[in-house]
Amino acid sequence: MLHKIGELYSLEQLASGNSLLHRLHPGIKMIATLFFLVTVISFDRYSFGRLLPFLFYPSVTMAMAGIPLKLLVKRTAVALPFCLFAGLSNLFLEGNTALVAAGIPLSYGLISLFTLILRTSLCVLAVLILAAVTPFTQLSDQLRSFYVPPVFITLLEILYRYIPVLLSEGASMVLAYTMRGGRARGIRMSHMGSFAGFLFLRSADRAERVYNAMKCRGYSLRFPPKRKRPLVLRDGIFLTLVCGGSLLFRMVDIPLFLGSALGRLAA
Repeated sequence: MLHKIGELYSLEQLASGNSLLHRLHPGIKMIATLFFLVTVISFDRYSFGRLLPFLFYPSVTMAMAGIPLKLLVKRTAVALPFCLFAGLSNLFLEGNTALVAAGIPLSYGLISLFTLILRTSLCVLAVLILAAVTPFTQLSDQLRSFYVPPVFITLLEILYRYIPVLLSEGASMVLAYTMRGGRARGIRMSHMGSFAGFLFLRSADRAERVYNAMKCRGYSLRFPPKRKRPLVLRDGIFLTLVCGGSLLFRMVDIPLFLGSALGRLAA
């Protein structure tokens, strides 16, 4: 279970790096990520080819920041089942052939399914990369500077810090259950209801003690204003490249343009 908690905060450990992306202004990174997400979401469900150039952004940023590909793939795979269930129905509802590639007919439903998977993967990757190059405290401070209501930021911070408390209490209860369960493998289904109830009570009690300790140390919803971090040249260059590239990929069909250029060269 401790290994799982370590995996949970593996992105936060990466955020303490010192690459060029790590040193960028957190507000600039948030704006660039938001612009990238809006641009990706703006495509329709048959624009699989138009979305392929957007893979350039996560590929370059992962290489620049030294983010392990395996880690991001594992995190992205968690979101894929949801879009798979949402897109599988299109295979049956849209069975008309859209095009034939290498002698294989591709239906509109299959293209929309691939588009949904690619669009979801791009959005999740962009958010994960932002978390991997920006410490969580900087993200929350930047949200305050954007005048986001403090209650929402506090809920986000508490939820983020509460997860390991829940996992720790669950690990203790599983260990105790296993030691008293003899040869039982795992938790019996008949005990699952009471186990979940006691887990909630134990974790809520511990979370309340943690919150009281935070208040004793001066925690409050009102945070003193911090000194604003100045923008530098590299921040403007990064924002221009990301937003300009996303806008270019949105307005110009890059795969069609490259295909036409290669066709003319071949002729």
